[in-house]
Amino acid sequence: MKRVYIKTYGCQMNERDSEAVAAMLRARGYDITGSEGDADVVLLNTCSVRDLAEQKAIGKMNEFAHAKRGKPELVLGYMGCMAQSRGAMLVEDQPAVDLVVGTQRFHHVPDYLDRILGRRTNNDCRASGPLAANVRMAGEPPALQDGEASVDISDERGSESTIRDHVLGTNGDRQVVGFVSIMQGCDMYCTFCIVPYTRGSERSRPIAEIVEEIQRLADQGVKEVTLLGQIVTSYGRKEIGKKNGKSAFVQLLEAVNEVEGIERIRFTSPHPKGFGDDLVQAYHELPKLCEHAHLPVQSGSNRILKAMNRGYTREWFLQIIDKLRAARTDMAISTDVIAGFPGETEEDFEQTAALMREVEFDQAYIFKYSKRRDTPAAEMSEQLDEDEKERRNQMLLEILNTRMARKNQELVGRTVEILVEGRSEKGGKRVFGRTRDNRIVFFDGDERHKGELLPVRIDRATTITLYGDPIIHGI
Repeated sequence: MKRVYIKTYGCQMNERDSEAVAAMLRARGYDITGSEGDADVVLLNTCSVRDLAEQKAIGKMNEFAHAKRGKPELVLGYMGCMAQSRGAMLVEDQPAVDLVVGTQRFHHVPDYLDRILGRRTNNDCRASGPLAANVRMAGEPPALQDGEASVDISDERGSESTIRDHVLGTNGDRQVVGFVSIMQGCDMYCTFCIVPYTRGSERSRPIAEIVEEIQRLADQGVKEVTLLGQIVTSYGRKEIGKKNGKSAFVQLLEAVNEVEGIERIRFTSPHPKGFGDDLVQAYHELPKLCEHAHLPVQSGSNRILKAMNRGYTREWFLQIIDKLRAARTDMAISTDVIAGFPGETEEDFEQTAALMREVEFDQAYIFKYSKRRDTPAAEMSEQLDEDEKERRNQMLLEILNTRMARKNQELVGRTVEILVEGRSEKGGKRVFGRTRDNRIVFFDGDERHKGELLPVRIDRATTITLYGDPIIHGI
């Protein structure tokens, strides 16, 4: 069997796409390896949200291109958002690359690899182009003129329903947490974001199809599912619509809540505009929906929010927070924040810092603004220098870390419920799980408890991690 190494950059959507590709390849007879040195095929699943992620992927591919000089049969490929955005430019800049596959064509990766490797087996390595004309798939762009690589970044209707395969039970390692892609694309067009250009417009899967996939996961031992979408709360707006005053997304949550065997439901990444009263009420009514909400605020300044095309105000965002905490007094709230957006004044920044202090987020992903090609923000005047963006980034991190450390210390001595996910990557006797409000807890225990919901008494805390002892006998 040919061995394939897949490295993923970016968000959980990318992780899920990689898992689906791995499952498809395994079904085709390929071996998925965790060792890049043993691989016959290397696939980098790329991200375009920030420049750093793109540069990391390009740098890593340069390493593999260098290794290919001594191993010419090595197949190198890009997948995902950067592949979609840059297309044939990646091959022009890195001639060692054999394959570039965009975000709507992941499910064709096994076909491409079969043909590339088949030609090499027949000593016809890249001599006649990637595909003969009589086998070219519908909608596929023509091969590069020099025949050096296959580049496929075309759109494909129905691609939202192709990411449904999972890698479960590999080498006897039971998986208890599953991720399910419920839609593709984004229609929000925030001025800083490249996602609508790399993922396309919103396309949602049918509720019945998603529930069937989740039931299969539950039948294989999965206890917790996370629903994934670029703007997950926009699910089904065009295809399903409201029913009895409930959005399509809330209808989906209600259906998943009925799946036997599933104990917990999460979702990411939403938009604050999707948190209507029906979704807030769902946190109160659906017992499996975890009391954790991720609301990306991005900025605390109304002026900057308008420049970002976010579609809400600071005051409206705070009203959502109040409603959620009224629905669940134990609600944990996380967010995304951008430091140093073009034109952000010191006053704008202070409004963001003040909002973080007021809300007291339980977690936040804070990023320095990164200019993305072909987005409106990239052409805005008053771009801030890197030193100033870094200063603001560090100030927001300090606010966050102070809050997180205090909140975690308040949990010391309390008992929380965790879902045991498996052994710690650091080895030893330590296993880990997550609380319903998405905090990681480590404890010394036996992996036989994987998949169980256990009460754990917290006896130690750091800024980001909790440590405890399970309250059961014989562990």
